[in-house]
Amino acid sequence: MRTLRSLSALLLALGLIVAALPALAQSDEALAPDITIRQEEERTIREYRVNGELYAIEIRPSSGPSYYLVDRDGDGNFERQEGDRIAVPEWVLKTF
Repeated sequence: MRTLRSLSALLLALGLIVAALPALAQSDEALAPDITIRQEEERTIREYRVNGELYAIEIRPSSGPSYYLVDRDGDGNFERQEGDRIAVPEWVLKTF
C-alpha cells in the first residue's frame, strides 16, 4: 500500500511538471529583450525592455563613443555605464 501511495505521488508530481513545461518555455521567450530604436538629430537611442520593463538605454551619439543608462535594481534610477556591453539587471522579474 505504501508503494502504491509513493507511486501515485510520483506520478502526480510528474504530471504537474509536464503540465508546467509550456509555461516555462513561454517565460524563456518573454525574457528576450524588446528593443526600440529612435533616431534623433545628433544621436540614436535604443531602449531595452523585458516584459515591458525598461532596464537599459543605449545612446549612440553621431560623434563619440556609445554609452548606456542602466537600471540595476529596478527602482527606476538609471546609472551611466561606459563600454561595449550592457550589464545584466539584478532585479527580480518573476518569482515562483
